[in-house]
Amino acid sequence: MATSASQVQRPLAAESGVAQEPSWLSNFANYLRRNPAMIAGILVLLSLVAFEIVGLLSVDIQRARPLSARVLQPPGPGLPFGSDRNGRDLFAAAVAGIPMTFRIGLIAGLLGISIGTVLGFFSAYYGGVVDTVIKTVVDVGLTIPGLMVLIIIATSFRGGLTVEQMALVVAILAWLHPTRTIRAQVLTMKERAYIQVARLSGVSGPRIIFTELMPNLLSYLAAGSVNAVSSAILASIGLEALGLGPMDSPTLGMTVYWVIYFGALINGWWWWWLPPIVLISLLFIGLFLVSLGLDELANPRRRHLV
Repeated sequence: MATSASQVQRPLAAESGVAQEPSWLSNFANYLRRNPAMIAGILVLLSLVAFEIVGLLSVDIQRARPLSARVLQPPGPGLPFGSDRNGRDLFAAAVAGIPMTFRIGLIAGLLGISIGTVLGFFSAYYGGVVDTVIKTVVDVGLTIPGLMVLIIIATSFRGGLTVEQMALVVAILAWLHPTRTIRAQVLTMKERAYIQVARLSGVSGPRIIFTELMPNLLSYLAAGSVNAVSSAILASIGLEALGLGPMDSPTLGMTVYWVIYFGALINGWWWWWLPPIVLISLLFIGLFLVSLGLDELANPRRRHLV
């Protein structure tokens, strides 16, 4: 009897007895399947992106300026979110404010995590006097109420802040916590055997940092970056709610400031304060869930098999 071609041909992996490794796409799909927090966070953030896209296509963001609409109009045709006492279209203000608020957090958070990474690696790896100085500055800085320091700095700007200046003000203290946490991680890693072998082999310190230490902390740095952005957004909204933000920019925090200034909650103008509160909540929930999902990569104790 003739043997069919399907009986003759066998997979190379089966003949060699070696199983093929799953692709990165398969690994990522498995990771998402066992990590519902990451999926939920991505979906929440995508909903904000969809809201932003629909808003840009349906409204002119110039209507976020004062006197662009009749004042204190409840939601209705032409004004989906109503208008405030300044005569701003609140739907246009929300569409314009989301990217501004996120830009402040992104600039300040990435600056903070970048500076903290450099100082944390340098301090922990080289030690000595530099480590003592950096550790002391960080410990002292974390004991001082950060919001009070930011208020003092923000009030020193006469004529108000721009969005970029607001991000730089928030970034002034955004590096303290990342420096401490990254320093602690590097201190535990630099005593491991493979680092000692690299040192004995004559590998330079910067090369050890970039080729041995940093790759093993990339997942931790990713989770830390999301946390840094979230913390920077919270700090900026706190300053803006006190009236220390960019007065001419319709950020979510400045919308909250005008809500407080005109007493919208007391006067029953619910359409004024409800949209920014919901959007801010969705932004923080999305970033928190993404950070929680990334924590599985950064924290080996949370990793589990499917």
